[in-house]
Amino acid sequence: MNTEFVRVVGGGLAGSEAALVLARMGRTVELWEMRPTVKTGIHETDMLGELVCSNSLGSDALRDARGLLKAELRVLGSPLMSIADTCRLPAGKAFAVDRREFGACVTRAVASSPTITVRRSEYITLDPAVPTILATGPLTSDTLLENLRQVLGRDNLFFYDAIAPSIWADSVNESRVFAGSRGGSESDYVNCPLTQDEYYAFVHALQTAEQHLPELPGEQRFFEACLPVEEMARRGDDVLRYGPMRPVGLAGRPRDCYAVLQLRSENAGRTVFGLVGFQTSLSISEQRRVLMMIPALHDVRFVRYGLIHRNAFLRGPSVLTPELALAACPRTYVAGQLAGVDGYVESIALGLVAALNVEAVLRGVARPQFETDTMVGLLVSYVTTERDDFQPSNANFGLLPTERTGKQHSPDREEFARRSLACVSQIAAGVSEWTTRA
Repeated sequence: MNTEFVRVVGGGLAGSEAALVLARMGRTVELWEMRPTVKTGIHETDMLGELVCSNSLGSDALRDARGLLKAELRVLGSPLMSIADTCRLPAGKAFAVDRREFGACVTRAVASSPTITVRRSEYITLDPAVPTILATGPLTSDTLLENLRQVLGRDNLFFYDAIAPSIWADSVNESRVFAGSRGGSESDYVNCPLTQDEYYAFVHALQTAEQHLPELPGEQRFFEACLPVEEMARRGDDVLRYGPMRPVGLAGRPRDCYAVLQLRSENAGRTVFGLVGFQTSLSISEQRRVLMMIPALHDVRFVRYGLIHRNAFLRGPSVLTPELALAACPRTYVAGQLAGVDGYVESIALGLVAALNVEAVLRGVARPQFETDTMVGLLVSYVTTERDDFQPSNANFGLLPTERTGKQHSPDREEFARRSLACVSQIAAGVSEWTTRA
């Protein structure tokens, strides 16, 4: 067996997944993580696999693209999906985890692997001689980004992203909330209702609130699937109540409930709540002023304020091969959000695929073929196929190829899931044969 080691850069979701997958197949791995030596301004700990934005991994239903993606990853034996399953919290149709426990479990899994060496240092220069998986995520250091610009001969793209605040559960006014979920147990979510007058007062305050934006506002480009709440409010008075504040599907809501803010537990002890769908770029003082206009949050105490940060990603279709390797540096593969996907599970998926591709090359076997009849394959195709307007995408059925007419018909989701899981099962069986070969 080839004994060449693999370097994985970045200890987030994609990097941790890649390292654990490679180690499971007997590969020696050198995992670089710059925290805590170099801080990001977003991460709160130095744990591997830390979740920084939300504790939700999306739906777990097979009819949902993200739910199907999770199912495919489970079939493939994803180490991080296995960990997520053990850290799961009640959250209705959503798949939520205890963030601290998840990060701690990922860190322990990596530390306990005899073939993974963790280097707590900033990685700044590509080494074309070493098989490498770049999984530095949207918070790639400026030094490494500059090196990438030189290697690729073109600028990287940027977009601004925001994260939602977290609050102490015991600071919520229990007399102004009700339990309820749009799916699952009623106790999974705490709902903060607003009357019509309260809602429009809140929206108008959001529309005029002061933002805290990084420098270079000319580069500002929000990711459409994760807009700051104030940006949604500026797009129309009713956008929020048809979006994250929609009151529908909640049994037992007050008769005068015109809109609702949902709170979801972020830990098993239910001591910390996250504001669902409330990413924000408002200044801290404005977050306090505006969010406290919601009756249930009048005396709220914040665990963490929401904030905005600049995310970096490569324009994958221009720089990546179908194997997720850099065309300009063939032994360097890119995984996770740096490659142009958005979302926790999507990052895990590309980390797994990159690891399998590298291992296949080193073993001299054919790499797994994830076609577009699988959700994993749709993500790989998206970040490696040229398109006019490229920005990070999460898993969704809109990634399906269009027909010759240019139209795209909605698939039979149950049938698509059946076929995709059958295809992924065949891939998993083929990969398992690698470990039995001398």
